[in-house]
Amino acid sequence: MKAKRVLVTATNYSKLCGDAKRLLESHGCEIIENRFGRPLTFEELKEVVGSVDGVIAGVDNWNEAVFKLAPQLQGIARFGVGVDNIDLEAARKYGIQVTNVPRGNANAVAELAIGMMISVRRHIPALDRLTKNGGWERFVGSELAGGTIGLLGFGNIAQLTAKKLKGFDVEVIAYDKYPDTAKASEYGVTMTTFEHVLAHSDIVSMHLPSLKETHHIMNDKAFARMKPSAIFINTARGAVVDEQALSRALSSGVIAGAAIDVYESEPVTPGHPILQIGNLITTPHTAAETFETYTRVSMITAQALLDIFEGREPQNLLTAKE
Repeated sequence: MKAKRVLVTATNYSKLCGDAKRLLESHGCEIIENRFGRPLTFEELKEVVGSVDGVIAGVDNWNEAVFKLAPQLQGIARFGVGVDNIDLEAARKYGIQVTNVPRGNANAVAELAIGMMISVRRHIPALDRLTKNGGWERFVGSELAGGTIGLLGFGNIAQLTAKKLKGFDVEVIAYDKYPDTAKASEYGVTMTTFEHVLAHSDIVSMHLPSLKETHHIMNDKAFARMKPSAIFINTARGAVVDEQALSRALSSGVIAGAAIDVYESEPVTPGHPILQIGNLITTPHTAAETFETYTRVSMITAQALLDIFEGREPQNLLTAKE
């Protein structure tokens, strides 16, 4: 096979994906890594895409403007599950095969979602800062046990979240446009409506994909349906939440607290107003960042590109000809 150039825009590739990198190099691939530690801009992509054959993509934007500049590009293996940053129709038009890795990061995200639930209810980050600064506030928090946790979306990540919550003595309810009733029954989850989840949950955890129909689905009206004592968790996608509406809900006491890992625009600028809200826990889109996820996802994406280069249909192909 002729040597191929592979651009990796996912970060920390050499550090965390050594086996996958060696697999590609053993097949004659030259690896070009993201040196910025963040998603690449159009101008940065413009400088390099003209000579690459494959991409292992993070959350940079891959659209027709980029594809026009990449005549050799055969495949994009998304380092994760979400492909809202990749124009699949344009990729198909240019003969570029696109894959993703469903379930690859599901366990990591589910674990962080539950960690956020506990952190908000027990004020763990705030108490950590206070104690380190000499304080000794015996904050009275709330337990998960006995409460109702609502899942918006019931795909792989939400299902794993529900499975793990079985040991916390909670009631779990969920909304999904296409409910998996078998999994719901297995994990003791009651499927219901979007509105019912908002109104009856002590914790609402977001797991919907970013689509036109879900854009800003969490808006002023949606937050107003929640209990004043409820908290909101988002480890899904920033675009499904109107950040200004979330800020208003938190600042005015419409809801009691929130924790978010994703934002409408990333990375978040230091002066962003949402970062100044006291009853909000923030993390930098880190839900999938575990050693186990990197190992699993990197090997699947590397093999997907090798399959594309060698004329085989890759696993999890999203741009099959219709």
